[in-house]
Amino acid sequence: MIPYKHEPFTDFTQEENRQAYLEGLKLVEGYLGQDYPLIIGGERVMTEEKLVSSNPANKEEIIGRVSKASRELAEKAMNVADETFNTWKKVKPEFRADVLFKAAAIIRRRKFEFSALLTKEAGKPWNEADADTAEGIDFLEYYARQMLDLKEGMPVESRPGEYNRFDYIPLGVGVVISPWNFAFAIMAGTTAAALVSGNTVLLKPASTTTVVAYKFLEVLEEAGMPAGVVNYIPGSGAEVGDYLVDHPRTRFVSFTGSREVGTRIYERAAKVNEGQIWLKRVIAEMGGKDTIVVDNDADLELAATSIVNSAFGFSGQKCSACSRAVIHEDVYDQVVARVEELTKELTYGDPADRSNFTGPVIDQASFDKVMSYIEIGKEEGRLVAGGTGDNSTGFFVAPTVFADLAPDARLMQEEIFGPVVGITKAKSFDEAIEIANNTDYGLTGAVITNNRHHIEQAREDFHVGNLYFNRGCTGAIVGYQPFGGFNMSGTDSKAGGPDYLQLHMQGKTTSETF
Repeated sequence: MIPYKHEPFTDFTQEENRQAYLEGLKLVEGYLGQDYPLIIGGERVMTEEKLVSSNPANKEEIIGRVSKASRELAEKAMNVADETFNTWKKVKPEFRADVLFKAAAIIRRRKFEFSALLTKEAGKPWNEADADTAEGIDFLEYYARQMLDLKEGMPVESRPGEYNRFDYIPLGVGVVISPWNFAFAIMAGTTAAALVSGNTVLLKPASTTTVVAYKFLEVLEEAGMPAGVVNYIPGSGAEVGDYLVDHPRTRFVSFTGSREVGTRIYERAAKVNEGQIWLKRVIAEMGGKDTIVVDNDADLELAATSIVNSAFGFSGQKCSACSRAVIHEDVYDQVVARVEELTKELTYGDPADRSNFTGPVIDQASFDKVMSYIEIGKEEGRLVAGGTGDNSTGFFVAPTVFADLAPDARLMQEEIFGPVVGITKAKSFDEAIEIANNTDYGLTGAVITNNRHHIEQAREDFHVGNLYFNRGCTGAIVGYQPFGGFNMSGTDSKAGGPDYLQLHMQGKTTSETF
């Protein structure tokens, strides 16, 4: 592959970077509250009904009012995308890759603005927003380079008098349904992968983070993407999402979100509708119940900091977040005590203020869900830290730790998607791995140990798509740690990995006899 290095994270100890971020926030505040149209075939379509995006740290602050697609407009967008596919699929891969390279360059220049918008619209602290923007740039760069590698197809054997080729061709119209938690990176990555491999896209971003997706569409247009290649159609899942998943002209669905919605999409996409002449492909990433295992031969300070950072970065609203820790009984009390100390030191509040380690959860429904799990936790275990919430101005939940949980407790089994971590005790490393695997999910995990045998045992037996040793379980980097999981975590479609683009294409063999 053409050499690639991931986008560096911003060093906020530097005064100039801090000032640049504050200027980014000021710039974003200058365009808050605007109305945004749909984009269908390059045409701006304003609708009466709007999706209102507000700041989860300050409910009264409107980020923007985005036009809401109806079923009729979704059908119009499908027809445009279907028609545009006939020309876009014939555009040279180099052209498509250059659109991504140019888009990456534009975003790199506007990095502080995009990050500041994530702070406002998604409630991301500075470092989390910066990492989100950097990852989006990485996806654009990585997939562009990957397409340049794949444009010649794959080598196959030929014989005397016969020349054989194996090439990749695009699939067709893809429906991209992106999440709010990585409102820029995953939205940009899933869209870019689809378009650079020659497909056209109907982009339905999460309803809570529509403005950042609109800004990305503007960047793609500026980078030279022809009209109709990506169509921006936010709308309700029930009205627009189901309709497009079921549509006979939909060739594939790329989804990131909850298990409930993901399994529903998988089921609906399996049905062959009237006029449909293919089996739809589904690329799904659906969440996790991720575990950090600490054995009795571990660096205990590293263990505690890994648990706290992985559990509470972005308020635990990552599918990779540490939502449970399994600690060997020999070191259990020490690690729990240190996790308690570290958690109680954390500051939380408006993420626009850099001194806050973490910010709000995304909305009222999320706040209610997390608070209900905290009540369950009080019944199931011992509250070590946190346990409180305040939704008077924003949706704030204190970083919360429960210890002494049974491995089968609800807090240890169900995805909470908030700043809550459950801790349980294991008698041995074997038992710890057994508990770690005792979940429907299989996304990320980490093992903190200095025991080489335990590392090799976990490498083989810890059943997750992304396993980390002696570090936290979040923070996969594009091209370095391809990301995706097993079981109910999805289709193990490794985003930012060497075989991701092929999921958006199909292989075609041609054989010529001389």
